[in-house]
Amino acid sequence: MNFSIETFLLGLKSLRLHALRSVLTSLGIVLGVASVIIMVSIGEGNKQSALRAIKSLGATNVIVRSQRPPESQQVGSQRRSFVAKFGMVGADMRRLEKFVDATAIIPLKAVGSEVSVGASRITSQTFGTVPKLQAVANLKIQSGGRYLVEDDLSRRAPVAIIGSEIAKLFFPLTNPIDKKIKIDSRVFTIVGVLEPIGLAGGAGSALVGRDLNKDVHIPMSTAKLEFGDIVVRRQSGSFSGEEVEISEIYLTANSTEDVIPMAKHIRNVMKAGHPLLRDVEIIVPWELLENVRRTTATTNILLTAIAAISLLVGGIGIMNIMLASVVERTREIGIRRAVGASRSDIATQFLIETGSLSAIGGLLGIGLGIGISIGLKTWLPWILSLPGLRGIADVGVGLETQITVWSIVVSFLFAAGTGLLFGIYPAIIASKQDPIVALRHD
Repeated sequence: MNFSIETFLLGLKSLRLHALRSVLTSLGIVLGVASVIIMVSIGEGNKQSALRAIKSLGATNVIVRSQRPPESQQVGSQRRSFVAKFGMVGADMRRLEKFVDATAIIPLKAVGSEVSVGASRITSQTFGTVPKLQAVANLKIQSGGRYLVEDDLSRRAPVAIIGSEIAKLFFPLTNPIDKKIKIDSRVFTIVGVLEPIGLAGGAGSALVGRDLNKDVHIPMSTAKLEFGDIVVRRQSGSFSGEEVEISEIYLTANSTEDVIPMAKHIRNVMKAGHPLLRDVEIIVPWELLENVRRTTATTNILLTAIAAISLLVGGIGIMNIMLASVVERTREIGIRRAVGASRSDIATQFLIETGSLSAIGGLLGIGLGIGISIGLKTWLPWILSLPGLRGIADVGVGLETQITVWSIVVSFLFAAGTGLLFGIYPAIIASKQDPIVALRHD
């Protein structure tokens, strides 16, 4: 038998003879590798979720939105008794059409204060728009329905397309198509239901200012005829009014390379009617996309570095145990040296033991990390929905994990390298044992 193979088998035999100690020694490596994989999978999952949400706005789109200027947000009885006029008007739309090279320019107009079906009601998120919005905003319609068509605009038809959350709220057990819905006192017929959109609640709402799954779309011509430009919000016996001619405008660039230059040009054009841009907001999904990618890359590096500390702690644990093992096995080392084993043979045996401990720990950590990552995505929302935990359910509902190959490879190589690195010193100490002194050791 080749002596190197014999040395390898002796190293494994020593680990097997002290199985419990070997498991406890490699525990730090197991948890370290698992931590790296779990943290990276959570970071990558959140990144992919954010990227999908931003892409749902259209990577080539730029969104110009009317917003209350800071002085219009004051709360008080005097402010509540007046109508605040702000945002974009028809002249802004015409300037954009004239000076901006966009493949599509789509307006939206917020109308109504309340959407209701029977006794159920919510604050209105109703928008008058045109059929082209479906393609520009990547909207998909659930089977059995349709989106707005040109005939709806020409007839000023009282038809509505509702978001998926509106459908769940008002029609949980029935098909909403052809059912009636009220926007303020006006009755509309539902002709389509939007498929769920990624920008829903939480970070999605913060990004676009609302949950898009609660939107209601009606023809722009109907919105102008039935509602005008003033939207009144009633609350606590008082009211606040907003006069906004155009709430949002979607502009589509020819390609992603043209998005940033077009966004800069849009800002310059909008300053003609809004010098300080205080009552308009310009959202560029492509910029948000790039920011998310950069931020997530930095976060992954940070999370990996933090998790790698566990690997270092595991490596120190291996070194401590192996140093203790050198003392414990001094007589064994002396016997091996007496029968002809060289110093390199002794050092190799100890390195094989530390390398095997870290490699086995790395493999176990990979299995644990993958298992927990899958479990978090699959089981955490269900666990948090149990009685007593529903108050914190929002923490896990949006959690998404995505296991990456690079995190598995890097964590395993780092674990194996850590074990070998921290095993070198005990191996050198063992190889330098004087065989005569070692044989006399009790």
